[in-house]
Amino acid sequence: MSELPTRAGFVAVVGAPNAGKSTLVNGLVGSKVSIVSPKVQTTRMRVIGIAMADMPDGTRAQVVLVDTPGIFRVAKRRLERAMVAAAWQGAEDADVVALVVDAERGIGPETEAIIERLKQSRAPRYLVLNKIDLVHREKLLALTAELNARVPFERTFMVSALKADGINDLLTALAAAVPAGPFLYPEDQAADLPLRLLASEVTREQVFLQLHQELPYEAAVETDKWEDRPDGSVRVEQTIHVQRDGQRAIFLGKGGARIKQIGARARHELGQMLERPVHLFLHVKVSERWADDPSHYRAIGLDYEPKR
Repeated sequence: MSELPTRAGFVAVVGAPNAGKSTLVNGLVGSKVSIVSPKVQTTRMRVIGIAMADMPDGTRAQVVLVDTPGIFRVAKRRLERAMVAAAWQGAEDADVVALVVDAERGIGPETEAIIERLKQSRAPRYLVLNKIDLVHREKLLALTAELNARVPFERTFMVSALKADGINDLLTALAAAVPAGPFLYPEDQAADLPLRLLASEVTREQVFLQLHQELPYEAAVETDKWEDRPDGSVRVEQTIHVQRDGQRAIFLGKGGARIKQIGARARHELGQMLERPVHLFLHVKVSERWADDPSHYRAIGLDYEPKR
């Protein structure tokens, strides 16, 4: 008996900051692989999520989603430039490019810049209008027409990533668009992200959720130690890097209450994802020039000197 045919390929998910790319990737994969918070610019690395799809003809497809950092129109700081370079590299390497647009915000300066760049893309382009539950139908149709007039898209999808509305249709289309060939990852693997980086991202998400506007954008989380224990649990030690003493005080909170809350929620989240007990220890360190340290960029998969 012959095996069923398979398809596999890479889909770059690009868009302006806070367009909902990470939420969309998590929805397509069916599990959490990328951090989500109300604050823009939360994704700093190209997180690869792996979605499996069964096609109507019996074909099984593996859609490898590259969740790129949000693309800014003007990247001023070194970290921003590195994030933009990572996003475009992900798009250039992909078999398909999916542009995610916040339907409520419409076409802003960042999306304008992305559209201009996408005109040079040789890969098939798909348009994904997100947050459609917040927009009237007439506006959605007008936005679709305007975007397709600027750059031709193979297909347009209207989804609400947060409510998982329209996700299945999009996944089916992406599965049909990737090339025929063997799977690139094991079928039961949801993401291509080292555990140390996954742990750092989980803690960083809780930092965003807990601190909101108080958070210094440049704050970083590094996993310093990962120890698998004989009882099946894991001991994780992490450092949160900030740039000033005042920021450290914000992270710690009165009597250390805030850092304890961040740690407790990150520990719970990571334990659920790993399906094992987690012992998490957080330290806050003032590292005034961490944004100029090449090793921090390598740790999160970014180039210190990105190509322009």
